[in-house]
Amino acid sequence: MKYSDGPSENAIKGEIFSVERLEEYAAYLAAQLTISENPRVTQPLLPRMRENGKKLLAAYRALTDAIHRRDTISPAGEWLTDNFHIVEDQLREIQEDLPPAYYKELPKIALGELAGYPRIYAIALALVAHTDSQLEPDTIRRFVQAFQKVAPLRIGEIWALAITLRLVLVENLRRLTLRIVSDHEKRNHANKYADQLFESASTSTEFQALVLKLPVICEHLPEEDCAFTAQIVKRLRDQEPELWPALECLEKHLAQKKSSPEQVVHLSHQLQASNQVTVANIITSMRLLSSLNWRDFFESVSLVDRIFENDQVYGQMDFLTRDRYRHVVEKVRKKTRFSEIEITEKVVQMAVQAKVTTPEDVKQSHVGYYLIGPGLKKLEEKLDFKARARSVAFCLARPNLVYFGLMISILAAVCAVPLVYSVNHGASFLGLIAVACLILIPCSDLTLSLVNLILT
Repeated sequence: MKYSDGPSENAIKGEIFSVERLEEYAAYLAAQLTISENPRVTQPLLPRMRENGKKLLAAYRALTDAIHRRDTISPAGEWLTDNFHIVEDQLREIQEDLPPAYYKELPKIALGELAGYPRIYAIALALVAHTDSQLEPDTIRRFVQAFQKVAPLRIGEIWALAITLRLVLVENLRRLTLRIVSDHEKRNHANKYADQLFESASTSTEFQALVLKLPVICEHLPEEDCAFTAQIVKRLRDQEPELWPALECLEKHLAQKKSSPEQVVHLSHQLQASNQVTVANIITSMRLLSSLNWRDFFESVSLVDRIFENDQVYGQMDFLTRDRYRHVVEKVRKKTRFSEIEITEKVVQMAVQAKVTTPEDVKQSHVGYYLIGPGLKKLEEKLDFKARARSVAFCLARPNLVYFGLMISILAAVCAVPLVYSVNHGASFLGLIAVACLILIPCSDLTLSLVNLILT
C-alpha cells in the first residue's frame, strides 16, 4: 500500500470547546439536525469501518518495518505501534456490537453534509472534533443531556452512542495514521536526497543538477506538507560551504511562498506534537469507552427512565427488568404514531390513574402491569395497536400447555426416527425397548434445546 501521495482527508478536529460551550453547541446541533422519514436513506458506515481496519493494519506494519530498520519515527507513530492491540479490540467490538439490522433502525439525517448518516453519528463527530478526541464521561453525559433538551434521542440511539464514538475515533485515527506514515516516507525521501547531495558535492555538474531539482520537488508538495522540506533543512544546516548553494536555493524557493526554513521546521515540529497529542487522546478515549459502565450511563441520560421514575417501584427493580420494559416501549413505538416519550408518559399516567380498591389492584398502579402484564390490552386500546400476534397471545395465555405440548411432540418425532429404523431392520420388542432406553437421554437434550430455540 502506497502513502506517497499523502492522506486525502484532514483529521477530525475543530475548535476545542469547554464543557459549557459544548452544551451550547449540543443545543444548536439538535435544532439544526432534521430527521429523515425515509428509512432507506443510509450511508455505509460498516464497510467504511472495515476499510479503516485494513488501512490501519497496513500502516502499523509499515511503521513496524521502519522500527526494525532502525528508522526514526515520530512520537505519534510510537503511540500507535505500542497500543495497536487496543485499536484491534475496538475494531472487533464495533463488528460485534453494530449489526447491519440495528444500524438501519437508527434515525437518519435528512439534510446537509451528513444526510443519510445516523443522527447519533453527528453527535459522536461533534464530541470528537471539539474535544480533540479527549473524551470524558461527564463531558459525554452533559453533551447528550443538553442535546435532548431540544431533541430527545430514542432508546436505540443512546445505546448506539458507545459504538458510534468508537467508529469516529477509528476514522480519526486512520486519517492521522496515513499522515504519519506519509510524513515518514517523505522524511526518508529527504534523507536519500540529502545523502546524494553530500556524495556529489565534489562533482560540480551532478551537484548543480541536484540543486536545481530541489525547487521542483518542493513545488509539487502541498502547501501544508512540510515534512520533506523540514528534513532537508535539518540535514543541510551547519554543513560545509560547498553545500550552501543547496540551502540558498531552498531559501529562495521558500521566500517566494513567503516562508523561511525556520518557519518550515517550526511548523513541522508543531504538526508532530499536535499529532502525538491527538493520537494519545484517541488511544486513551478508546480505553475509556471499553471500561465505562454504559448501563449506568444510559440510565443517567435516558428521558424514558426519567419518566418511569415517577413509578415508585421502577427504581427498585433490577436492570434487566427495567430494560425489558424499555424494549416494550421500543416495540410499541414501531407500531404506533407515538414517540417513546409519549408512550412512556401514557403508561405512567395509566398506572397513576388506576383505581386501587383491593390488594390485588395494587399491581395496576405499576407500569409493568401495562407493559408486560394483563394491562397490555388496555394500552393497546388506548394507543390503537396490537402488541402481539394471536399466536403469541395464545402461547402467553397458556405457557405450560404450549411448552410441554411442544416438548412432547418434538421428543416423539426425534425418537421415532431410530425406532422406525430398528423396526424396518427386524428388531424385536425387547430390542425396541433397549433402543428407546439408549436414545431417551440424548433425544431429550436435543428436544430441550430445540424447544428453547423455538420459543425464544
